[in-house]
Amino acid sequence: MDVDIEAELATQITAVAAAGGEVEIVGNGSKRFYGEPLEALALEVSGHSGIIDYDPAELVITLRAGCRLRDVEVLLAGQRQMFGFEPPTFGADATIGGMIASGLAGPRRAFAGSLRDFLLGVKMLDGRGETLNFGGRVIKNVAGFDVARVMAGSLGTLGVILEASLRVIPMPETEVTLAYAHATPALHIQWINQLGSAPYPISASSWLDGQSRLRLSGSEQGVQEAAAELGGDAVDDDWADLKDQSHDFFAGDEALTRISLPPASADLGLARTQVIEWGGAQRWLRGEVDLEGLYAQAATQGGNVCAFRNHADGVDRFQALPAAMIKLQRNLKSSFDPAGIFNPGRIYPGL
Repeated sequence: MDVDIEAELATQITAVAAAGGEVEIVGNGSKRFYGEPLEALALEVSGHSGIIDYDPAELVITLRAGCRLRDVEVLLAGQRQMFGFEPPTFGADATIGGMIASGLAGPRRAFAGSLRDFLLGVKMLDGRGETLNFGGRVIKNVAGFDVARVMAGSLGTLGVILEASLRVIPMPETEVTLAYAHATPALHIQWINQLGSAPYPISASSWLDGQSRLRLSGSEQGVQEAAAELGGDAVDDDWADLKDQSHDFFAGDEALTRISLPPASADLGLARTQVIEWGGAQRWLRGEVDLEGLYAQAATQGGNVCAFRNHADGVDRFQALPAAMIKLQRNLKSSFDPAGIFNPGRIYPGL
């Protein structure tokens, strides 16, 4: 049946390209808010699901893009394994394809790596309706230009992800969350970056409303020794409120803006509530902001800004890239999708 789905998708793609049309690749829609809104024919891909291969001893899973992320996480947990980048779901029906296409990661990302670091291979359909395979199913398969990883964060602009092979990691033996009082973002950023130079088993950090949180993960002995040395107050926390943005900070219809910066960058001095995570590398603002001013401010520190959710129509969702980077993006797009039918303009105009 899945072979038939692949053939049907290829036929639809070929027909749309021949007619000069456009398509929006749609799984279960959990991350449809992310990026520029589209008006195009929906290409439904969620029916292409199923586990192809999973050998816990090899720490690799290969699966179809329509698999529900939460179902896969349950499967991995049964073997005491997990996705190291701690992907957000933003809904019970989030799919593996959407996870890869969005490229989003949770609190563990700064300490364990991004989705791109765990993506070993993909099978996809390009804009000609042709099936392409990149990478492989083994961790050592890293020879040559790693095309598979280009799909991470591409938001469906390059092609339809059919299958993916991902590296997984063992779950830690134990985890402890510690809380500390830091009155300002600047104090938190200075503190967490000082800790980063020490061999503590840190797997997540955050700051909100004067409180820093620090998660330690690893062996029972190692975590307990680190916790005793670091002090702080032990608190109950599974970090889902940050990973899936279920905390009150993210609730409601206010605009949400993401700022990405080098971790040790100074506090931007914004007079508003914010969430800081990834050791200072990811910062969230709630409410209307001066995006143009924020773009310039972030750029001076080597960062960028994303109008992540609930911003007004007509606002560019992603900060413009330098001309050389846009040229590279256009070359990639034309190679994979010469007729420009996949999710046009989802990230940048004309792509």
